[in-house]
Amino acid sequence: MTPTFRKSVPWLTSIGLFVVWELGCLLLQVPEYILPRPSASIMAGWEFRDAIWMHAVQTLYTTVVGFGIAVVFGVLLGVFVGSSKAIYDALNPLLIGFNAVPKVAVVPVLVMWFGIGTVPAVLTAFLISFFPIVVNVATGLATLEPELRDVLRSLGAKRRDILFKVGFPRSLPFFFASLKVAITLAFVGSVMAETVASNAGVGYLMMSASSRFQMPLVFAGLLVIAAMGIIMYELFSVIERRSTQWAHRGQQGA
Repeated sequence: MTPTFRKSVPWLTSIGLFVVWELGCLLLQVPEYILPRPSASIMAGWEFRDAIWMHAVQTLYTTVVGFGIAVVFGVLLGVFVGSSKAIYDALNPLLIGFNAVPKVAVVPVLVMWFGIGTVPAVLTAFLISFFPIVVNVATGLATLEPELRDVLRSLGAKRRDILFKVGFPRSLPFFFASLKVAITLAFVGSVMAETVASNAGVGYLMMSASSRFQMPLVFAGLLVIAAMGIIMYELFSVIERRSTQWAHRGQQGA
């Protein structure tokens, strides 16, 4: 498989999906209020482009802010949990229980505390994207080989040196993998909060459009969210490849 063809495969797959979707709606005569054709969604997106742009910027803002807070606290807590096996064993059940709580059930609580607006969306994006970062950073640090620790200690390395000079670089692949997962979850959290308790954002736009049975506009909002998620995911993929080339040398050689 040539590099050019490999790069074109995602585009060909996406185009093929939209073609099947378009033809399926036409052949089966699916009503537009149930499942609009991609062409109708694209036309609605162009017609309401100003409103979509305004709400998309708001969603991107809340997502990035919530994701940024999740990165800071996730790395700090991940280092704290992964630096000690006793702390890892003690806090891991609490983290699992926290992640098991449906975040949509937390949104009304956030509304009661902070009111309707940007803050609940930011906090929901933070809460839903926090867990993958903590777990991956803690796992990357906790799975450092005991033999390697013993060798470093025999050479005079202190615990802090092992953590910052060996543990952190070794956990970078885990960290960037968690970022790619967390950013997509952050979009889920912000849009979920916008549908419940906000007066701006793509989620609010979709709820308003669905109340007026404007399904092409609803699907246009879904396409915008998907596009933003793909762009942010690819951004972190590029950063990962540039920052952890040593971890991918074997795959590149293969």
